[in-house]
Amino acid sequence: MTAPRIFGFCVSPLTAPEVARHLLAHPRAADAGVGLVVTPNIQHVTLLKHDPAFRQAYDSAAIVTCDGFPVHYYARLRGCPSPERVTGCDIVAALLADPAALKGQRLFFVADQEATVAAITAWADRHGLSAACHVPPLGFETDEAGCRALAAAISAHGTTLLFMGVGAPKSEVFVHRHRALLPPCWALCIGQAVKIALGLTRPPPGLWKRLNLEWAWRILLEPKRMLRRYLASALGFAAAVAADLWHGGNAC
Repeated sequence: MTAPRIFGFCVSPLTAPEVARHLLAHPRAADAGVGLVVTPNIQHVTLLKHDPAFRQAYDSAAIVTCDGFPVHYYARLRGCPSPERVTGCDIVAALLADPAALKGQRLFFVADQEATVAAITAWADRHGLSAACHVPPLGFETDEAGCRALAAAISAHGTTLLFMGVGAPKSEVFVHRHRALLPPCWALCIGQAVKIALGLTRPPPGLWKRLNLEWAWRILLEPKRMLRRYLASALGFAAAVAADLWHGGNAC
């Protein structure tokens, strides 16, 4: 029995450790190009309706896992093979937890600030890994020359694993828009996941995560910014669910 598409995409049946193992066991072939990994939450689902470039990036994704618990539960309700919530944090944690398995990989991190770069560099040096980093300027996504230069740097490094840590939709759109300039690599759009894995950002307490209350934790940390974002995303997600149920979709 085939699974349905939800919001226009197919959900991966892999858990986070399985995604990590898949990325390492299946390097991208030269003719395959970039393999984009995205982890939709309710904000992503809302943006997909209004941002054509983000929609195109999602349509090109090789692996899609349900990050947000509403997306996961809706996927299960529709009969998609979502085994559990598989967040960007979970995937990155699974990858970085075993540095020995990363030997031979060429890592490139697009980071939000120099403090993140310093932590990544120290971690990579400690484990003898080949890692390069870049902090793009604010608004880099509108600078075509700057984006092309970044894509060239990623390619020159011989990158096999690309970690895009500058948020959605910038990360996904950059990878899709410049895929012709990027090397054959896996590109993970994972927000703050690397910072959490390296201890730069405090993760929610375990109980909060088990109860799917990470959103409430983020609101506590940044009430003004996150409350507005989650309210808009919740309303947008509800509208997207209604539209998805009404129109249905093709099978994966």
